[in-house]
Amino acid sequence: MFDKPTVSAERNLEFHFFLMLFYPGVWYNTKDFTDEVLQLELFEWMTSTTWGESLLTLLVSMVPVIELRGGVPFGTALGLAPLHALVVCIIGNMLPIPFIIVYIRRIFHWMRRRSPRLNALVDKLEKKAHLKGQKVTKYKYIGLWLFVAIPLPGTGAWTGALIAALLDMPLRKSIPSIFLGVVTAGLIMTFVTGGVVAIFAS
Repeated sequence: MFDKPTVSAERNLEFHFFLMLFYPGVWYNTKDFTDEVLQLELFEWMTSTTWGESLLTLLVSMVPVIELRGGVPFGTALGLAPLHALVVCIIGNMLPIPFIIVYIRRIFHWMRRRSPRLNALVDKLEKKAHLKGQKVTKYKYIGLWLFVAIPLPGTGAWTGALIAALLDMPLRKSIPSIFLGVVTAGLIMTFVTGGVVAIFAS
């Protein structure tokens, strides 16, 4: 009675379902149908090639809080192979890290001088980083690796880089620890995502 959906249509449905679960409101503006259509067309254009899908996945993995733990299921939902999604997410998650470690103190200094509100935000971020960095301080680079490796809210490469910067950990030593943590977290998320997909596919 009904025609079988095309592969592209099935993939769009899977992706929209993923967005509703993990990123509500990111792509949709309920007040303006025109914007909705334009966003959908942009998505379809970006996902028409593996390069476009990889770029989207890389960008998602660069976003703080979301990072690799959101990028892996995101890339999988787009249709990327698990290993492909993992590699892209590791690259995306690591790209901002050296800049955070090197420049975050200068950025915080600039923010403190701009306004009392930004100064309060910096105080909050630094306090949070110092609290989370207690175990890192105790176990040094192994602690930094384990902190980044746990794919839970409040952990991750961004926070790990902030901790490394505030604790004056050398870039040449902190980067390998964070990288190993990102790889470990990526492997965990790849297995978890594969398990969830297998459950729903069965």
